[in-house]
Amino acid sequence: MIEIKLALIFGTRPEIIRLSPMIRYLESVKDEKNIEFFLIHTGQHYDYDMDKIFFDELNLPSPKYNLNVGSGSQAEQFSKMGVGIEKILLEESPDASLVYGDTNTTLSGAITSVKLGIPIIHIEAGCRSFDMNMPEEINRVCTDHISRMLFPPDNVSEQNLKKEGICEDKIFGQVNPLIDACNQNSEIAKKKSKILEKLNLKGDYAVMTLHRQENVDNKERLVNLLDTISNLNLKVIFPIHPRTEKMIKRFELEHYLKKFVVIQPLGYIDFLKLIENSKMIFTDSGGVQIEANILGKPCIVTRDTTEWTNEIKGMSFLVSDKKDMILNSIEKINSGTMKRIDYSKYNNNSETIVKACIKEYENGTLKLWKKSMIEGD
Repeated sequence: MIEIKLALIFGTRPEIIRLSPMIRYLESVKDEKNIEFFLIHTGQHYDYDMDKIFFDELNLPSPKYNLNVGSGSQAEQFSKMGVGIEKILLEESPDASLVYGDTNTTLSGAITSVKLGIPIIHIEAGCRSFDMNMPEEINRVCTDHISRMLFPPDNVSEQNLKKEGICEDKIFGQVNPLIDACNQNSEIAKKKSKILEKLNLKGDYAVMTLHRQENVDNKERLVNLLDTISNLNLKVIFPIHPRTEKMIKRFELEHYLKKFVVIQPLGYIDFLKLIENSKMIFTDSGGVQIEANILGKPCIVTRDTTEWTNEIKGMSFLVSDKKDMILNSIEKINSGTMKRIDYSKYNNNSETIVKACIKEYENGTLKLWKKSMIEGD
């Protein structure tokens, strides 16, 4: 007899990576604990090289459903996702929907679920950049306020939820499955990846990723970053995102690329090994920022704000596109005085989440909440 049935809804590369330990754990205990689960992939950023390959590399089962939504405006994505997700949820009738992070898929999955009376489990809850110009900030705030179970990754995120008036009985401790993902997948990378040999990397090098609209769609900011980083006395490996490459060509900035080691986007296993063996990382990715901290690598965050505020206390530096801040950060990195954050208390995060969900289901909390939503109480 199935005790609980979960829908895992995701649509982007970071969500696949962060959910990989959860999927592995569910696979390993589904018979023992009478759990049924299925995967809905919206295909929000679908591209074989940047998406499907992660399932193969990480030995994950293929999603039961793939909506192939693709890129488009906010409204186009939300409407396509909503229609597809609703049809699946009505057919499958899960006891809860699990969403991760702050993507359009996250919010679409949450809104569609709650409208059907299906409780939402939100992982990576409470992260705040406090910049409502960011679509991701809108997504994460809205999702938090309509979710039944919230799992913040750290104390800062938990306090954010409480300050916004969210009932404490919806907050279930501090867990961060990205730590599980980073540690588990790092071991796979050590065994499988040959990226260092392929790129002939033996000495010091840095890694740079740029993809956020605030950086790559703004010519002034893009020039500031490319000019400053390309003129450092440092070999910089640059896996170039398709969006970034397109904007560099549009702004006629290709001459900067000659100063980097430009490569095509990597699979996650190769990318993880690349950053783990680097001297430092330049990135506007929140996921890469925390992965760098977990792996003990200095990270220069090329954004004005970040939802991972706790990591700024560790080995991350928030620099925007400012040359002086970038140079000051590198000086601190070279001084060797940074303090690594201790993540040891965040163990078995995926297991913790699943067990909490089972307990709530057994207590009848999820069932009652679902019933009240359907009846409109």
